[in-house]
Amino acid sequence: MARILVALSGGVDSAAAAALLVEQGHEVVAAYMKNWINDENIPGECPWLQDIDDARAVAETLGIELRVVDLIEQYRDRVVHYLIEGYRNGSTPNPDVLCNREMKFGVLLDYARIQGFEAVATGHYARRFDAPEGSYIIRGADGNKDQSYFLALMRPDQVASAMFPIGDIAKPEVRELARRFKLPNAEKKDSQGICFIGQVKMSDFLRHYLPDNPGEIVDINGRKLGRHEGLHLFTMGQRKGHQIASPREGVAYVVVGKNLEKNQLVLGYEGLETAGLYSRRAEVSQISNTLSPLPQRVLVQPRYRAPSVAATCSYLDDETVELLFDEPLRALALGQVCAFYAMEAPCDAFPAGSKLLGGGFFSSVSVE
Repeated sequence: MARILVALSGGVDSAAAAALLVEQGHEVVAAYMKNWINDENIPGECPWLQDIDDARAVAETLGIELRVVDLIEQYRDRVVHYLIEGYRNGSTPNPDVLCNREMKFGVLLDYARIQGFEAVATGHYARRFDAPEGSYIIRGADGNKDQSYFLALMRPDQVASAMFPIGDIAKPEVRELARRFKLPNAEKKDSQGICFIGQVKMSDFLRHYLPDNPGEIVDINGRKLGRHEGLHLFTMGQRKGHQIASPREGVAYVVVGKNLEKNQLVLGYEGLETAGLYSRRAEVSQISNTLSPLPQRVLVQPRYRAPSVAATCSYLDDETVELLFDEPLRALALGQVCAFYAMEAPCDAFPAGSKLLGGGFFSSVSVE
């Protein structure tokens, strides 16, 4: 049996993960990561006090110690700064993916190792597969809840020290498990906010750090359509929020680009042949998590819940690959996280396309 630090968020998934570890006989200690308390009064709910109370109630029910680990400063340095600067530079950051590498399996894992723990466990719907060459992440058994995409940037040493106790369980079964253990948060609703920030709208969060910078909204031919309040409030493929009415029935305006030099938001027409919306080629940089070079043929997932698409992969340098997609992908954005999966099955126990190979950031996108 191992000595394990479980990241207890106050939600049902991490609570069920902790309960399973206790049932299996491990020496379990829970840690609530105090990353954000919204002391700057950004509009929205940040229920960290309630989350701590819920985590403490779960720990008491399971008879395990709960530690509140203050990581506010590290979270600002590693996640909030990345988020703000990404939008400032016109890219599309994903704080949830970075949070897993830098916080849960970064700062918290470092803390765990210093404290003598062998692993950090979380409530992710993902699995770990230990092969002779090292450990890989496998998609969660519940295809509707699979969260392996959010783990795509983890380094090999982090994967080797990670545990995902509910990865083999479907979400309804997790609820039933929580009820069986009589966990006090068994019926608690899932959170949907920014990683560790809560129910704060991204637009309100960004406006707190990035002042509005109004500019023109134009179509792909440069025709003026209206005004925007700031390019950082929009992302590629966005259909709503720009306040520009559809030109006619069956056709919608959609964001296809940002002209940073002119501070212009560029809209195309969804429903017509739209230049700048679909891509057959892209480059992905800052590749991480790979135990060996990516193969020539891979499956790529450009965003959470997006279907994976086959692509031909070739290295441009040690940390950058060129991808040629078998079919065009919609609305790829610079800075967006791309996850790579193996086309073949890792073993008889898992299906083809389930083995996560790594991930990186879109650094160049060729559009049609």
